[in-house]
Amino acid sequence: MLPNIVQTDCRSAFDVYEMEGDEGDDGSAGTPDLPLEMIVHIFSFLHSWDRREASAVCQSWYQASQDPRFQKNVSFQFPASASAVAGIRHLGRGSRCSLVISQLDGSSLSKTLLTEVGQWLGPTLEGLSLPGASLTESSLLALLPRLSSLRRLDLSGLDSLFMSGAFLSREEQREQVRSALCGLEELDLSHLRYLSDLTFNRLTHCTPRLRRLALAGCHIAFEFDPYRGYPAGGGARDSSALLSLRNLRRLLAEQSSTLAALDLSGTSITPQSLRTVAQVEGLRLEELSLQGCKELTDYSVEVLLQHQPGLLRLDLSGCTELTSRALQAVSRALKGLQHLSMCRDWRITDKGVAELASLPSLKSLELSECTHLTGAPLVKGLSGPRAAHLESLALRSCTSIRDVEMSSLAQLCGGSLQQLDLTSCVYLTDLSVNAIATYLHRLVVLRLGWCKEITDWGLLGQKTPTRERESEGETGPCFTRTFGNMGFFRPPKSPFPVRPVAGEPAPPVEQSGAGLLALSQLQVLDLTACCLLTDTSIAQVLCHPELQRLSLSLLTEISDASLAAVARNCPSLTSLSLSHCRRITDAGVAKATPYLGRLQHLSLSHCENLTDRSLLCLVQHCRRLRTLDVSVCKGISISAVDRLHSQLTFLENVNCRFVGGVDLTLTL
Repeated sequence: MLPNIVQTDCRSAFDVYEMEGDEGDDGSAGTPDLPLEMIVHIFSFLHSWDRREASAVCQSWYQASQDPRFQKNVSFQFPASASAVAGIRHLGRGSRCSLVISQLDGSSLSKTLLTEVGQWLGPTLEGLSLPGASLTESSLLALLPRLSSLRRLDLSGLDSLFMSGAFLSREEQREQVRSALCGLEELDLSHLRYLSDLTFNRLTHCTPRLRRLALAGCHIAFEFDPYRGYPAGGGARDSSALLSLRNLRRLLAEQSSTLAALDLSGTSITPQSLRTVAQVEGLRLEELSLQGCKELTDYSVEVLLQHQPGLLRLDLSGCTELTSRALQAVSRALKGLQHLSMCRDWRITDKGVAELASLPSLKSLELSECTHLTGAPLVKGLSGPRAAHLESLALRSCTSIRDVEMSSLAQLCGGSLQQLDLTSCVYLTDLSVNAIATYLHRLVVLRLGWCKEITDWGLLGQKTPTRERESEGETGPCFTRTFGNMGFFRPPKSPFPVRPVAGEPAPPVEQSGAGLLALSQLQVLDLTACCLLTDTSIAQVLCHPELQRLSLSLLTEISDASLAAVARNCPSLTSLSLSHCRRITDAGVAKATPYLGRLQHLSLSHCENLTDRSLLCLVQHCRRLRTLDVSVCKGISISAVDRLHSQLTFLENVNCRFVGGVDLTLTL
């Protein structure tokens, strides 16, 4: 349950201490001797990624990048390795930070790494996440007492800690951990199969001031035994097998004065259990996630809202028994609600959406896969002052949305909307793209994947031309060979627009609206499977300096020209997907990679024309690559993949299934 924080990599910071400054005392390599304050001021105009790159130039630039104004919510993410052990000491010289350490186990290397973290980062570490770890209890218990400033702790999925039931079983251990974690605010215990009353009570006893608690996917005994008056599976004493509702309720009551966010997604919570949680005396939740709780009913949601009217964020996605009645209850009871998610609630209809007009503070709305929704009631629900605050709108797979409604939504939300997901809204055409580009100038995230009616003309902002007669002198009706020149039949209008020829500039046609170039702030763009797009539009409109993630998968008509243009015009790309783009060749990769120095994630699966030469280009220019997918690339050999692994130090995962006839995925 860690917040969305800046993800960086610690090794770029470590390298600065290993540089040798032959031309200056601080290793500045001939750079002007500017005051530190001036360098800091210059850095304030740079993007965070540019500052990270500049910090590796010399020591004075590194010191400037460590200014407190640039070091808010910084997180370093890396796997357990010998280089990470050596670099932890250098992180200790900086300001407060968070760590996300993967691939930890019971080896001596992992134990040494955790020891270094406690020794060098103990007073400054604010967040710790250990995804996919397989730790021993002794390793973690030796670390936690040293983390005196820890505010966020993520133990999700660490079954090895709780399997024995002996975690924190000794009183002296609990006292040491409690003294260190007394200021902990966020605790994530999601997806723990062996979490019991005993271990839950021991751990939460050490964290008396929690603000956020995540128990998503945990096995919790919610059902009551009518004969004994306590949850089934948990007797009068604490259970050593399951976490019971009784103990959860006790924690909520004890920490009701501070607890503001609760995540029970993916649990088997029942309507009666939800009522018990909502009625805890003194509990005033601001955020509640019940995603995938399939037993909840409309009535249980109404009872919840009656006792928790101060909710600001509510996630009811995947609660398939809910209907429009639940959405109406939310709209009437939660006047201060800012974020609402009801994705995959298939029984919601237009009747419930029209009530959204009662939520004046709504900033984020997710209604993806609510297949019975049409556009007109949604426009009505978002009309008025509340549209001026909406920042995120997700309508993925709402297949009844049409161009008319999308144009109205774009006009209503034009002043504030930053994220828009229209994936698989299959009836949207170029008119919707024109409306988006005309009114939504603040968009940062745009997803149009699988909108197969979008053409080059929509991205270019031009009017779709009609098909011309092949014969210049033909002005009358067209006749069949059976009836001759009788004039009975006229040719039907072609349902398909004329497609521009790949590689040729678009003809000068009448402008019908703005093109994708108008969205100058885009950082994420998804055009997956928009199969009518070609080089004509992709090579011309994708000129976004801040674009970081781009998906062009399944665009079978684009070629090396598009790849080279995208790389040249989008210098901030960190993630690029080109799977099933079969016209991409080694020549295109060779032209593009010199401009892709920041690339971290690349998908080239099913690009059958690529060979080992493409991997060589990646080794030369994409030194920060972390994940690579070259599955079903028949021209690439396993030996080339092995060389790539050995030469790219940041590379963590390579999917090379069916490369060289071998089904294999390599993970470092």
